[in-house]
Amino acid sequence: MSALDWPALMRLGLRELHLRPRDFWALTPVELMIMAGLEGTPGPLTRARLNELAARYPDTVKGTQHDQSE
Repeated sequence: MSALDWPALMRLGLRELHLRPRDFWALTPVELMIMAGLEGTPGPLTRARLNELAARYPDTVKGTQHDQSE
């Protein structure tokens, strides 16, 4: 588990989000990150990302030699 930068999180919560200390400490780090818009979700699906996903998970037709599910 990586260490959390508590001073930075406190600045974010108390200064930027204007949370009261009791409200800040009642949040989980994940909730705080979501409130700050830093939830780490992937960005938009670009053509490059679509191509990467298509290469990783190619479409197959059931019953062909490329179908591994049988």
